[in-house]
Amino acid sequence: MVAVQGRAAEVAAQVRDPEMPMLTLADLGVLRDVVVRPEPEGEDRVIVSITPTYTGCPALATMRDDLVSRLNDAGFPRVEVRVVLTPPWSTDWISERGRAALREAGVSPPGPAPRPPGPVALTLGQTRRAAPACPRCGSAATRLTSEFGATACKALYSCTECLEPFEHVKEI
Repeated sequence: MVAVQGRAAEVAAQVRDPEMPMLTLADLGVLRDVVVRPEPEGEDRVIVSITPTYTGCPALATMRDDLVSRLNDAGFPRVEVRVVLTPPWSTDWISERGRAALREAGVSPPGPAPRPPGPVALTLGQTRRAAPACPRCGSAATRLTSEFGATACKALYSCTECLEPFEHVKEI
């Protein structure tokens, strides 16, 4: 059973994020758990738990479908994908390998997520954050060009040194 569990977890860990395909769901920190449960009918059930980067993440259905498809192809015919919202996903869950893959793809990885003590006040103004370094030349001379990039979890920046635009994964 341990070998089956390990194989199922290994297959699930290789599924790529549909919005940032340079990352696996494991490297993104979205893949939370993979459990193989024996069923009385004889076929094991694989239960995969994932936490979306945002509660309304539009890629969630694709993640689920990709996990089911890859596990089915690997010989696991009964797959259930569960969405776990507590604790909420954080950019701190992105692995070091994932952060390196983002940089290599020209996307600025997030810094540490803000963790203010106590309740978080709701503000409706523009989010203020330190400007990220350019993933191409490393310069700290960058500026925000749009709060939203190709996906809601990324912002658009440009480098004033090399003049290249780049995306930055927002800290949450």
